[in-house]
Amino acid sequence: MPNDYSLSDVLERIYHNQLALEAALMELTLWVEQRGSEDVGGNVRGALETIGENAGHIAQGLARLKKRDIG
Repeated sequence: MPNDYSLSDVLERIYHNQLALEAALMELTLWVEQRGSEDVGGNVRGALETIGENAGHIAQGLARLKKRDIG
């Protein structure tokens, strides 16, 4: 079917969603911190760090999938 999505296409869209959510969370974190909630901001920043680390692994995995033309 011409409308089928390859595995790498689907995973790339999930990856882009992850990056968009990371950006949105960072904006909310800055807003919360500006209002004096340093603890909440610190907790969210810890989660964002994990998201950032995982994004690198996901990007590398996607590059390998595309290189192998798997999907």
